[in-house]
Amino acid sequence: MHVLQPAEWSKPRGFSHGVAFDAPGKWIVLAGQTGGDEQGAYQPDMAAQVGTALKRIIKLLNEAGAGPEHIVRLTWYLTSRSEYEAAGAGIGAAWKETIGRNFPPSTLLYIDGLVDHRTKVEIEVTAFVPAA
Repeated sequence: MHVLQPAEWSKPRGFSHGVAFDAPGKWIVLAGQTGGDEQGAYQPDMAAQVGTALKRIIKLLNEAGAGPEHIVRLTWYLTSRSEYEAAGAGIGAAWKETIGRNFPPSTLLYIDGLVDHRTKVEIEVTAFVPAA
């Protein structure tokens, strides 16, 4: 994977502008993962929901023989800008715990709501595992 970073552009914090691949491999596409746990319960705060969503993502990637290092794109749907901004430290800690130092291209969208009214975040993922 080659990170696309023009020399004259400032380096983004927490994501990449783009990535390119020139190798055979396996694509993995995940449906949006929310902050609900295995029993369908939701924590009331944004950081906890992001942490749960990221753990769900890692579990699904593991099912496909992949890990966080294979994530090449994230799309975040968030229901509150103010809650997201206030939860920055907790979200950063959850990211570090699950995704580590991988900062793939990401898009964040603020929306009016998600299907389950308790849901504060939903994250879609695309991953790529190069052929061995």
